[in-house]
This record gives sequence, C-alpha cells and structure tokens, in this order.
Amino acid sequence: MDKKHEKHKLVEYANGPSLEEINGTVTVPKGKGFWRTLFAYSGPGALVAVGYMDPGNWSTSITGGQNFQYLLMSVILMSSLIAMLLQYMAAKLGIVSRMDLAQAIRARTGKTLGIILWILTELAIMATDIAEVIGAAIALYLLFGIPLVFAVFITVFDVLLLLLLTKIGFRKIEAIVVALILVILFVFTYQVALSNPDWGAVFAGFIPTSQTFATSPEVHGMTPLNGALGIIGATVMPHNLYLHSAVSQTRQIDHNNEEDVAEAVRFSAWDSNIQLSAAFVVNSLLLIMGVAVFKSGAVDDPSFFGLYEALSDTSMLSNGLLISVAKSGILSVLFAVALLASGQNSTITGTLTGQVIMEGFVHLKMPLWARRLITRLISVIPVLICVSLSAGQSAEQEHEALNNLMINSQVFLSLALPFSMLPLLMMTNSKAEMGERFKNSLWVKVLGWLSVLVLTILDFKGLPDAVAGFFGDDPSAAQLQLATGIAYALTVVIAALLIWTMYELYKGNKRYAEKLAAHQANNND
Repeated sequence: MDKKHEKHKLVEYANGPSLEEINGTVTVPKGKGFWRTLFAYSGPGALVAVGYMDPGNWSTSITGGQNFQYLLMSVILMSSLIAMLLQYMAAKLGIVSRMDLAQAIRARTGKTLGIILWILTELAIMATDIAEVIGAAIALYLLFGIPLVFAVFITVFDVLLLLLLTKIGFRKIEAIVVALILVILFVFTYQVALSNPDWGAVFAGFIPTSQTFATSPEVHGMTPLNGALGIIGATVMPHNLYLHSAVSQTRQIDHNNEEDVAEAVRFSAWDSNIQLSAAFVVNSLLLIMGVAVFKSGAVDDPSFFGLYEALSDTSMLSNGLLISVAKSGILSVLFAVALLASGQNSTITGTLTGQVIMEGFVHLKMPLWARRLITRLISVIPVLICVSLSAGQSAEQEHEALNNLMINSQVFLSLALPFSMLPLLMMTNSKAEMGERFKNSLWVKVLGWLSVLVLTILDFKGLPDAVAGFFGDDPSAAQLQLATGIAYALTVVIAALLIWTMYELYKGNKRYAEKLAAHQANNND
C-alpha cells in the first residue's frame, strides 16, 4: 500500500513527534529582550489554563462561597499553586525529552498497562466533555431559548469550529483562547466589582485554618471537606498535564543547544504561571460571587439555571447597585455568555488532548475533526439520557439532574489524576530522562511528592461521597453502605494499578539509564 493511499485512512499508525502538525511550527526571536521573547512563548499556558476555569469549576466555587463564606479561598490558592508546579514539570518534560507525557509513559511501560492507562485517560477526557456539553447546551438555552435536547445536539457541531481553527494556524488558536479567557475574566470582575465585597475578609480567607478541611458544620448537605474536595477535583485535572507536555513543543528551538532548551523551559514556566494566575483570579471571583453577589444562603439551586435566574432576581442580590443593574438583565446575560465562552475554550483543548493520548499510548492517529466528533457524540449520550429521564418532572428537578450528572462525571477525573501526576514526577525527577541540568531540584521534588500524596489521599478520602452521589441527593443507609464498599474496592484497585505503574516506570527508567551509560561508554571508546 503506497504512502499516498495511507494518508486517506481515517485511523493511521502514529509514532512521530507529539502533535506532529504543529510541533515546532512557532518561531521565537533570539536576543530580542525579555518581553518580546515572553510574548513569543505565550500561548500554550492559556490552552492549559482553560481547564482550570471550565464549567466544572463554576458551581463548586460559587456554592462553596454561599455555604462557607470565604473559608475555602485558601483551597483555591493551594490548588492553583500545586497546578503551577505540576504544569511547570509537564512543560519541562515536553521541551527537554521531546516526548509528551503519554509518549513518555508508554515508552517506559508494557503494552497491556499502556492500553489500561489510555482507557482510563480517555474516560477522564469524556467526563470533562460531559461538563462542556452541559455548560454549552445550557448557555444556548439561556441565551436563545433553544430547547435543551436541540441545544445538546448543536454542541456536536462545534466540530465545524475546530475544522476552521485547524486552517488558520496554531498561533491564532492561542489568540482566540486568550480572547475567550479575557471575556470570562471581564464578566466576573464586573459582577464582583458591583457587589463591593469585604476585601479584608477575602484576603483573610487565603490563610488556611483548622476548619478548612473539617467534616462539620454541614450546610445544605455540604461540609467544608466536601467543598474543598469539590474545588480541588474541579481544578487539578489530569488531561492538562498531557496537553501541556505536548503544546510546549510547538516552539522552534535548537535541542542541540542546552542554553536554547533552558530558555524555552524558563519562558514556558513564565507563560504557564501568568495564565494560571488568571485562572486563579477567575476561580477566586467565582467564590467571591457566591458570598458577595448573592444574599447568604439565597441560592437553593446551584445549577447553571439557578445561578442565571438568581442574577436576574433582585430579591436574591446583596446590594442596591447590583439590583439596579440586574433589572436590565445584563448580569444574567453576561453569565450565560461567559459560560458559552468557557465551553468553547474547553472544546479546543479537549480535542488536542485526546489526540495526544491516543497517539502517545496506542500509536493511533485520526483527523482532529473525526476525533472531536466521536468523543462529543459519546459524551452527548449520557446528557440526552439524563434530559429524557427528567423530561416529565418539574423544571427544578430537571436542572438538578443535569447538575448532578456534571458533578458525578468528575469522579473519573479524581480516579485518573494519580496516573498522570506520579509518572510526571518520576520522569522529571530522573537524571536519565532529563539530564543533570533539567532534572527536578530538591525543593521541586519535595513539593512535588507532597502535592501528589496530598491530592491522592484527598481523592481517596472523597471517593465514598463521590460514589454516593450517584444514588441521588438523599441516599438510604443501604445505598451509603454500598457506596462505601464500592469506594473501598476502587481504592484497592487504583492503589494496585498505581503500584504496577510505578514499578514498570522504575524498570523502564533503569533500562534507559543503562542504555544511556552504554552509549556514552561506546562514544568514549
């Protein structure tokens, strides 16, 4: 079969550079000063930051503010700092090793484990996509009155947007993503500014206390621990680590020049930290909205429908200025616009990530539009089932069902997170993988292991409640017992799979170090 015919296949074998079509396509200036160089490297961080402000973050932060005032601000800060550390390591892995995280894991593990990890990561991406489908469909319903079933189908056609974007160049895609982030940032800054929050209490909330992860009090079925776990689960997402390790390779650098590589690592870290700081501000604004925009405890329905209605209901708002602006309907419309922008941003990054893990883990490749169409159609199915099952119920019950589906879909994210964090840390700690200059320093290793352990333990701790969420808002004692049993079984399976992954990575890294030593010895001879 000739090469020309191969190109027309929908699914092809792939074992080349990560995201080959855009790998090394963006030029960077040499010796042009800090700001111009930073501008050239800016963009990949924005694609990553999108995952930290997607629709899955919204209700957790706003509800956390409604229930516990500014107590959980410290959780947003800690999650953001951990995210900055993990994303720095992901970008560094891609730049130095010239492999994305999926390729690096697959190169050091066996085929069976590679397929298992691929399936697990695919499920996590689909879980993220469910939140995007729900967010975009609800935004279309709120803005244009399109029935939910039709709105869900319309979200499938964002594949046409993706087709257009693939024709205009990667740098322009980055610019569009940044523009949509600025829309989201403007909307929430405007609404919080009108609410005139207690800034002293806001900044005091950034200091963690013994109450931050407490199991009491319980407000509207949520404890501080539940709220903290919800924020962490919605903030630190596994697919972002795969994405960053791939898109960090879009810049043209001379890998034979160690100084060029060091510059790329440094400016990629600047880009990532600046963009993730913007995501931190957005998530902080969301929580502040929950406290300052609405009257305390006023929002009984934390779904997107409930928040939209609350922003136009003057009886729920906290001060006269907000009330006067809300009468025009602008607050609720801006909220829906920001929701739509968030969903479209996540569409772009989710598709790129899907391609990264498919190529990296199983060496298969398909056009981005086909990849998007398949994953979106799969993600639409549970949303349509949810809409149809709740069709005969009240509007509030329908809204609650969709909100619960979005929250429950995040379970896969918490299950998949350790399988991206641990390999990333092990790879970037390794001298054989990264070289003496670029392996993690002692303080990065310590903070990295601490972050991985804390997040994994918290994920395991929150798993019983996450599983119980599948039984509805008021599960019976028997259902709670079953949920606990399922959670413990999942914990054992996940722990065993993590040990297997670490063992194979350790063996693979040892083999690579031996080959590297033998190669250097031959060169010396």
